[in-house]
Amino acid sequence: MQLNNKVALVTGGTKGIGLAIAESMLEHGMKVMITGRKAEGVKTIVDKLNESYGTSVIGVAADVRDHKAMVDAVNLTIKDFGKLDILIANAGVGHFSPIDEMTEAQWHETIDVNLTGVFHSVSASIPEIKSSKGYIITISSLAGTNFFARGAAYNASKFGLVGFTQAVMLDLRKYGVKVSTIMPGSVSTYFNNHVPSDADAWKIQPEDIGQMVIDLLKMNPRTLPSKVEVRPSIPPSK
Repeated sequence: MQLNNKVALVTGGTKGIGLAIAESMLEHGMKVMITGRKAEGVKTIVDKLNESYGTSVIGVAADVRDHKAMVDAVNLTIKDFGKLDILIANAGVGHFSPIDEMTEAQWHETIDVNLTGVFHSVSASIPEIKSSKGYIITISSLAGTNFFARGAAYNASKFGLVGFTQAVMLDLRKYGVKVSTIMPGSVSTYFNNHVPSDADAWKIQPEDIGQMVIDLLKMNPRTLPSKVEVRPSIPPSK
C-alpha cells in the first residue's frame, strides 16, 4: 500500500500506542482522524499534532462503547478527508483483580471497551473500508493467548478480540480488505495508571508499535500477517 494521502481512523489516539501510531502515519504523509473519550484531550492532541504535521489531523470525542458515536466519527472522517482507508481499533482499558473481588462494573467496562467497542468501530467502518479495499488492524495483547491470575476480565476481552479479528479477516478478505491483530507484551505507556520511567527501558516502546503498523501497511498485498505477537527482546531486570 502506498501510504501518502491515505486516510486512517485511530481509536484511543490521544496517548500511548494510539498516539504513536498516529504520529508514525503522519510521518508517512497520511491523514488521520483520532478519537478519545474526552473532547478537551482530543483537542489538545490534535492541536499539537497539527503544529508538527500541518492540517493532516482531525479528532472527535467518541466512546467506542457507543455505536452511533463511531458511525459519526467515520462520517466526519469521510466529510473532512473524502474517504477512509484504514481503521486502527486501539482503544482499551484494563481492570485487574481476582474474580472474587471483581465488580460487575469492572467486568462490563473491560468487555464493552476492549471487545464490543472494537465491534462498533469495525462495523461502522466496514462499508467505506470495503469500498477502498483498505486495512483493519486491531490492537490486542499477549493476554489474548496467555492467561494469568487477576486477569479474568482482561483475558476474556483480549482472547475474544483475537478470535473476533481472525474471523473478521476471513469474512472480509474476499473483498480485498486486509485484517490483522497486533498482540503486544509489556509496552511503556500510561495504561492502567502506570507512569513510564527509565525503568521501562526494557519494554516495547509505543513508537515500536507505530513502526509495526507502517510495516504491515507497506507489505506486499499478496501477503497478510493476520496475527502478530510482539514482546520485549530482553527480559525485565531483576
